[in-house]
Amino acid sequence: MMNPITINPEIMHGTPCFSGTRVPVKTLFDYVARNHPLEDFLLDFPSVSREQVLALITLANSQVESAAKGTAA
Repeated sequence: MMNPITINPEIMHGTPCFSGTRVPVKTLFDYVARNHPLEDFLLDFPSVSREQVLALITLANSQVESAAKGTAA
C-alpha cells in the first residue's frame, strides 16, 4: 500500500499532507465532520486522488484496529 501521507517540515510547516500535494489531511477530516460528500472534497482538491483518500482510510482503520487490540501498527 502506498503511503498516502507526507510529513515534511519544508511543506506546510510539517503538517501531515496528502503525498505529492500541499493539501493537509485534516482538510478531509473537516469535510467529513461537516457532512460534505467525498466527491466535494475531490472536486475542491483535484491534486488529491480517490486512491489517496482510500489509502488514508485504510491506514486509519488499521491504526484503530491495532489500538483496539492494544498493539502498535
